[in-house]
Amino acid sequence: MKEPPWKVGELARNTGMTVRALHHYDEIGLLRPSLRTTAGHRLYDRSDIERLQQIHSLRLMGISLDETKHLLDGASASPRQVIDLHLARLHEQIAMHKRLARRLRALAQHLDTAKPVSLDELCRTIEEMMKVEKYFTPEQLEVLEERRISVGEERIREVRDSWNEIIPKVRTAMETGVDPASPEMLALARRWKALVEEFTGGDPAIAKAVKTMYDHEGPALEQKLGNVPTSEMFTCISKSFAALKA
Repeated sequence: MKEPPWKVGELARNTGMTVRALHHYDEIGLLRPSLRTTAGHRLYDRSDIERLQQIHSLRLMGISLDETKHLLDGASASPRQVIDLHLARLHEQIAMHKRLARRLRALAQHLDTAKPVSLDELCRTIEEMMKVEKYFTPEQLEVLEERRISVGEERIREVRDSWNEIIPKVRTAMETGVDPASPEMLALARRWKALVEEFTGGDPAIAKAVKTMYDHEGPALEQKLGNVPTSEMFTCISKSFAALKA
């Protein structure tokens, strides 16, 4: 590629811009060429190309032409700051798109495995997914998605069946006053702990987020999903965990 300075047509070809847009940028003072030929034709040097890159970064962030000119002319944003701002915005958009992809995959799976659902049920499904996002960071949700994919749907069904067996047993033990340190409860605690570690990958922060979600959303989740652990169950099983350590 030929080194600058470039004529307006060369800059347009090398950047994908249109000559008309570059002329407009010149007219409004957003990108004025640093050089001119003796005949008065525009010539753009390296500094002009760097400014054009900053303009595009700011425009992709939704900043207007007037605001872009103000930022660049006022020296309130250095070239590095513009790039950092653009990267931060891109990371936000990537996280948003990943969250949207998770929602769509969950809806697709629901539609593939269930009978046709009503609009009301679809809305409730989306509402439940939104609740989950309140308690987990984007990074934690990404970890959980990766674990879901790695273990596979068959193992997920097995784990669901295990919880459907464990939770009623813990509930019954609580109602009948079984000692949390009894062999029966210790056996349940071991199974509970193993399932949680499999789900969270042993990450205590994710395990804490799970508990917080069930503490706040327990009744609604139970109505939607069936057997779910309650705050009282977490308290009871934590005593069994302590007895296991002892």
